[in-house]
Amino acid sequence: MQKESDDPKIKKVVDAADGLSLGISIVVAVLIGVGIGLGLRHLTGINSLLWVGVFWGIAGAITNVYRAYRKQQKVFDDLANDPRYAHHFRDQNAK
Repeated sequence: MQKESDDPKIKKVVDAADGLSLGISIVVAVLIGVGIGLGLRHLTGINSLLWVGVFWGIAGAITNVYRAYRKQQKVFDDLANDPRYAHHFRDQNAK
């Protein structure tokens, strides 16, 4: 019986860590882009290359968000196809 009561707590921690990792990946992507931009600016002396790096970082962050969205969408699609919840979706579509 003890194992059943521990499962929901662990699941909440895993879900929270997954959300936290998305936030961290956004910040890291932007920081890497800024670092690349600063490095290119330092190597070439062209100031606008900093903004190219910032753009790459933001594009990487958007890509990370899109990947997380697709992952969650797949989880929800699997949940919709689960026979345990078929009655809920049937009732919801009838309204």
